[in-house]
Amino acid sequence: MDDALRYLDTTGLRRLYATRQLSPVEFTRATLDLIADLDPVLGAFVTVAADRALADAARAEKRLLALGEAAWEDHPLLGVPLSVKDLTATEGIRTTRGSLPLRDAVPDRDAPAVARLRRAGALVLGKTTTSEGGWSAGTVNRVGPPAANPWDPSLSAGGSSGGAAAAVAAGLGIAATGTDGAGSIRIPAAFCGVVGLKPTHGRVPYAPYCPDRLAHLGPLTRTVADAELLLRVMTGPDTRDPDSLLPPHDAPRAPDGPLRIAWIEGLRAPSAGIPADAQRAAVERLAAAGHQVEEIPPPMGDAYPALVTLLAAAEAAGTSEADDAWADPARLAVVRHGRTLTAVQLVRAEAERAELTRRLLACLTRFDVLAMPTVPVQPFAVDAWHPDAPAYDDPLAWLSWAPAAFPFNMAGLPAVSVPAGPGPGGLPVGLQLAAARHHDALVLRVAREVEAANPWRDAHPERTGT
Repeated sequence: MDDALRYLDTTGLRRLYATRQLSPVEFTRATLDLIADLDPVLGAFVTVAADRALADAARAEKRLLALGEAAWEDHPLLGVPLSVKDLTATEGIRTTRGSLPLRDAVPDRDAPAVARLRRAGALVLGKTTTSEGGWSAGTVNRVGPPAANPWDPSLSAGGSSGGAAAAVAAGLGIAATGTDGAGSIRIPAAFCGVVGLKPTHGRVPYAPYCPDRLAHLGPLTRTVADAELLLRVMTGPDTRDPDSLLPPHDAPRAPDGPLRIAWIEGLRAPSAGIPADAQRAAVERLAAAGHQVEEIPPPMGDAYPALVTLLAAAEAAGTSEADDAWADPARLAVVRHGRTLTAVQLVRAEAERAELTRRLLACLTRFDVLAMPTVPVQPFAVDAWHPDAPAYDDPLAWLSWAPAAFPFNMAGLPAVSVPAGPGPGGLPVGLQLAAARHHDALVLRVAREVEAANPWRDAHPERTGT
């Protein structure tokens, strides 16, 4: 497959389908061939559903031939090949959740978001690599190899939606779904140079329900427009996620005109930080376009201890002691900590979450959008889940190197990572944009502006790199 096809977006693909220069079967087969060629190095996929994807492509092709342009009515993703993170249930396709006890599990029902993507005409290529249960911001697991970064396969794609980000960056499908409990969409998007959106909590239903109320489901794509399209398809209430039933379902429209944007550069990672020159340049381009940009100190406070309590308690609640022998040893340390926690500690962590939310919302009365580096570190080794530094020897410090990511999970606010250009060593870096609850359209509006002004927007990893 040449690069013009490999890096298509949904608009370009639809144009080729409509003019019959390309068919869904041809494109899906070529994408599956590319997966077979590149994935032995990338490890982006844990399961490839080739036969089903081709059968679905044939049905899409039949619809196109019969209906022409009308084929896209109620099917905005007709013939679009994409992948689903291996935490998310897919009817008839193995869903291991990166866990040995589930290595042969095949759900009999799609998660709500997957069902909506299929109804919109999308073709599921397979399931992408994740860490066990999505516990870390890498993809080391005991089911298969970790996902490598297409820009340098010796480095991690990030996580836990690392397989999704690697697949999208390498052109193995038009888009992917990911999940994000503490940065797991945005971190790999930044590492791999793609767009990663964590919507407002509850906007896309998450099933099975996560009682810690940290988990979000969203898209990873090569363009902001495609992230918007997938979000529209997946949005809406479902009884399997009580939080998705809360209004409003019609999100506010993004305002026109100049915006008030806060630039936050002070969030550092212990012992492993990198300069934020590319992200700062992206924000300066926003200022040059007429937005009011002001640099401010981080408004979040230190919510990491509360995050550890919430996540460790959830990991412990979801893990039977009978399964300890099967668990990832590093994750097991978090589980065992969770088993020591008390109800009082959980209530205190929830109080800290409320205070963090209050701080962020107060800041967002002064500003429309918050902008900051998505991650203050470079990708680490492919077989790791954190930077190589003594600060991370403590097993409970496993996410402390991503201080800009998890606060927006705790507060449930929309946040997107958009490529900002090359960082040190020519590797991608991301700019994170966040806004008030339900203002997903606002962060996507600014993300489109960052994307349009980014001189690096058409860069892709070299095929020889994979």
